[in-house]
Amino acid sequence: MMDYKKTASDILGYVGGEENVSHFEHCSTRLRFTLKDSNKANVEALKKVKGVLGVVMAAQCQVIIGNSVVEVYDEILKIASFKGGGSIEDNSPKDQKLGAKIMDFIIGVFQPLVPAIAGAGVLKSLLSLFVLIGILDNTSSTYTVFNNIGDAALYFIPVLVASSAAKKLKCNQMVATGIVGALLLPNMGALLSAEGGSTLFGFTLTNIAYAYQIFPALLAVFLLAYVEKFFNKVTPKPIRIFFVPMMCFAIVVPCTLLFLGPLGYNIGTVLTNIILFIYDKVGFVAIGLFAMILPFCIATGMHKAFIPYALSTYSSLGYEAIYMAASLAHNISESGACFAVAIRTKDVDKRSTAISAGISALFGITEPALYGITLQNKKALSGVMVGSGVAGLFVGFFGLKAFTIVGPGLASMPMFIDPSNAKNIGYAFAGFGIAFVVSLAATMILYKESKEEVAESEEVKEVNNKIEVKDMTLVSPLEGEIINLEDVNDSVFAGKILGDGLAIIPSKGVLKAPANGKVSMIADTKHSVGLTLDNGAEVLMHVGLDTVKLEGKYYDIKVSNGQKIKTGDTLLTFDMDKIKSNGYELTTPIIVVNGDKYSIEDRKIGKIKNEEELFKAVRLEA
Repeated sequence: MMDYKKTASDILGYVGGEENVSHFEHCSTRLRFTLKDSNKANVEALKKVKGVLGVVMAAQCQVIIGNSVVEVYDEILKIASFKGGGSIEDNSPKDQKLGAKIMDFIIGVFQPLVPAIAGAGVLKSLLSLFVLIGILDNTSSTYTVFNNIGDAALYFIPVLVASSAAKKLKCNQMVATGIVGALLLPNMGALLSAEGGSTLFGFTLTNIAYAYQIFPALLAVFLLAYVEKFFNKVTPKPIRIFFVPMMCFAIVVPCTLLFLGPLGYNIGTVLTNIILFIYDKVGFVAIGLFAMILPFCIATGMHKAFIPYALSTYSSLGYEAIYMAASLAHNISESGACFAVAIRTKDVDKRSTAISAGISALFGITEPALYGITLQNKKALSGVMVGSGVAGLFVGFFGLKAFTIVGPGLASMPMFIDPSNAKNIGYAFAGFGIAFVVSLAATMILYKESKEEVAESEEVKEVNNKIEVKDMTLVSPLEGEIINLEDVNDSVFAGKILGDGLAIIPSKGVLKAPANGKVSMIADTKHSVGLTLDNGAEVLMHVGLDTVKLEGKYYDIKVSNGQKIKTGDTLLTFDMDKIKSNGYELTTPIIVVNGDKYSIEDRKIGKIKNEEELFKAVRLEA
């Protein structure tokens, strides 16, 4: 079972510590960090953390956890002093390019809306199912009440967008929701739809129903951010609490009614028309092609860019026929491929992962499948693409429509119930079956474990069989002076976020192996080495503090990743004088990173020489 606390500590340390995080949130499978300096994130180390399925460095640092993401997220919040559930109000990343900033904004605004939209959408889908099988009457008060409940998230989506966008743009969330709420007032709607039209300051107001709209709300909050910032600067502090919001309401709401609302409405209309135009020209082939590239879109986080389109289309037409159809084909293909891998693999751990990921994908959550199985094997990924393409062509040919914006999966299949076309749900289940069967068959044919994977599996079994090696005494990898880890001038190490151990101030520039084992990690910048010892203890040795900035200068690695080593073997050499002259401390933390399984006993202190006993790593009883 995953140790959530240990996983959380490791992740926080490898993203550069809480001081390097400007925003933190999670989605259904990923931890999402917006980093102040992305260069401080140790991506390779993150990928090796137990419980981490993969890492994507795009607009954000996205750490894929899978179904346990909420537990790890909660543990990180316990460790870190984030404000407001993970949002830090000051610094934002300075090194992002324009494209990355746009993606970061889209994800930051729309990702938090997904649970509300998905929950309400599935509720409405179930109501449609109950009506179809005769459990409910769609004229009953019970149906009406629950249908309104399910409709609320989409009806008030302008308010949800306003709150989320205000948080991202760092302006007052309550004022933002009030401004957009003004557009939804029944009296405002009556004014806009009055016969003969209504005017404001001599200008005619456009008759727009702002419920279900997202772009007018976004533009309104953009304007609010600038208006609020201006009046905060020029307003005397004693009256700022009421004067600034008053001016924001007085300026932003009229500007939205006159200009931004119609502009946003037209943006949504044009976006929908462009997508539908392409669909009309290319036809059902577009769905198949889209389904085939979805694995790569999800892997990079680009699929989030389709959420505004899907919401806008659904708001305009009452259904969506491209993104959801392609997602159904892809999601279930991921499941079929995972079950094929589970059948074909000889690795017990991989089989367990594949079954778990396959079940998740069956219910519409694909990241565990993507990062745990298919992206790691090209032939398994090919099986997914074959299944996605065939199923995508099928549902595209029959014009499958989705009536809820939620990740398609077994539990959410009622989203395809069309009261005016009973065949629509039949096409959905047929596409579901085709995706699963074709991807399962294709992967069964294509998938084959490489000799390296088989050898690695046997090696893991061999290591696991060494149960008699419980305790291991580590000798000093350096000559110098031992200090307590708490005295290290680095909060990550001193706070034992990465694990327990001690540190050595070296007197010679040679780092040696403290015990028998295997090299499991070498930093790209050569300043740190990770070992997996024969008793399973994972040891990290970090030569110098903040020396990642040297980018490998003055370090010379003497081993390679995966190499077996013996006690006393030289791992790396380093030029102490040059490192010091560049202003860096040489203090070297030596820590056991899987401290949930090993305790440190008999640790030494004071002067020490190479190969003198340092401490003992004792395996804890399960």
